[in-house]
Amino acid sequence: DEAIHLKSELGQLKMQIKSNDQSAIIAEIDKLKQDIQLKNTQIIEKDTRLKQLERDSKQELLKCRADIEIIKKEFNDKEKQLLCNHDKLVKLLEEKNVKLTEDYQRLSQKINSQHKEEETKVDKNDQYSMSLSPTFDLDLFRSSKLLKTFGAYGDRVYSIDYSTFGSGRYLCSGSGDQTIRVWNIETNKQIQLFKKHSGSVICVKFSPYHYHNHRQNVICSSSADKTIRLWNVEDNQQLQTFNEHTDGVCGIEFSPFNGGRYLCSGSGDFTIRLWDVETSKLLHVFDGHKNVVWCVDFLPLQSNNNNKSNSIGVIGGNGYTFCSGSWDKTIRIWDIEKSKQLIVFKGHEDSVDSIKYGPKGSKTNGDANLILSGSSDKSVRLWDVRSGQQMQVFNGHTDCVNAVEYSPFVVNNNEIGGSSNVICSGSRDSTIRFWDIRSTNEKVMSLKFLSLKKKENESCVFNLCYGSTMVTFIFWDSTTLKKKKN
Repeated sequence: DEAIHLKSELGQLKMQIKSNDQSAIIAEIDKLKQDIQLKNTQIIEKDTRLKQLERDSKQELLKCRADIEIIKKEFNDKEKQLLCNHDKLVKLLEEKNVKLTEDYQRLSQKINSQHKEEETKVDKNDQYSMSLSPTFDLDLFRSSKLLKTFGAYGDRVYSIDYSTFGSGRYLCSGSGDQTIRVWNIETNKQIQLFKKHSGSVICVKFSPYHYHNHRQNVICSSSADKTIRLWNVEDNQQLQTFNEHTDGVCGIEFSPFNGGRYLCSGSGDFTIRLWDVETSKLLHVFDGHKNVVWCVDFLPLQSNNNNKSNSIGVIGGNGYTFCSGSWDKTIRIWDIEKSKQLIVFKGHEDSVDSIKYGPKGSKTNGDANLILSGSSDKSVRLWDVRSGQQMQVFNGHTDCVNAVEYSPFVVNNNEIGGSSNVICSGSRDSTIRFWDIRSTNEKVMSLKFLSLKKKENESCVFNLCYGSTMVTFIFWDSTTLKKKKN
């Protein structure tokens, strides 16, 4: 009975446990159902929000696209407007450019015409002056008197040059005191001083290139400091420097062709160099001398054609040359186009200190086929380019002949048989000689003839200007015969 009772209790307990487990499971299931329902609710809410966000995003995207289309349209409209305005502006600028070009051309033609008229007038005056050159008796020169003296130098004057610019007449000078000075001839006043050279200024020349092409009064100077410099007289500025010589630069000369565009220079480095002033470039180096090249000179133009239009090649091809004088006692002639040596003149017994081609239209036989030279051997010599021979030797100086020139007038002298051109020389023996004509008592370094005639109806006046080791340079009046010392 007890076993049956226990078995009955065990069965009840099992039933109770089973009932309790089912209740717990049901409760757990209910809880899980509630959680699932909550999650579903949350998912639905999030899905709803996402869908709302998607709808909002689509609306925003559509709005942005609409805005972009509006911006594109506005941009295209503005681009079209700008292109239209640009085309109008380009057309307007082209019209203005055409008008300005036409105005510039008319102005340039007017200016060039005025310049040509001025140059023609100057040329006519010069030709008229030369055509009316009086025949002077040599005795008149023995009576010539001092006209002007320009001083204030600290050393000897090596070189001078003369120029007209505007209504003025000017002299420039290079000195051993390392300066270039510019003087107004009419007022007898120094108007400019250049002092950037670090060595003696050996040679000075007014630049025809800057005068013809830029209407500027420019001076070119060569120096023992191995440089060539160009200076603007008006504003006291240095314009260019050529510094490829390896020793002091001595004689310089501008070309008579191409409006003076080319510059020739001789140097202590035994070379001659040809420069393009317009581009500041070295064109060629001429080698051949065995010592310092002290002086150079270009063959004068042999025609009246417009030399500005000619190229250096054409001119060289037509036989244009330059000559050089050296301390190696020789004179050499060089072909410009072929860049080669043509002739060597030998005969001087010491350094050649000055050379000069015969001027175009000279009444001296041979015209530009002659070369005049002065030397430290105390002689002046005349050479024939065609034959390559020495024509004549002028002896009489007792010291070095530093400068030679062809005078711009003729003389009437029974000793030489009628009228003839005068050859003039300046020497360290303190004389200037028109052969057998003593003119001064001070040592001469350089000289220049100046035609100071301003108008055709004025009397013809030629003046002689020279530089001296006595640190002055002086005018002599060959017509008034009156002393005018300033």
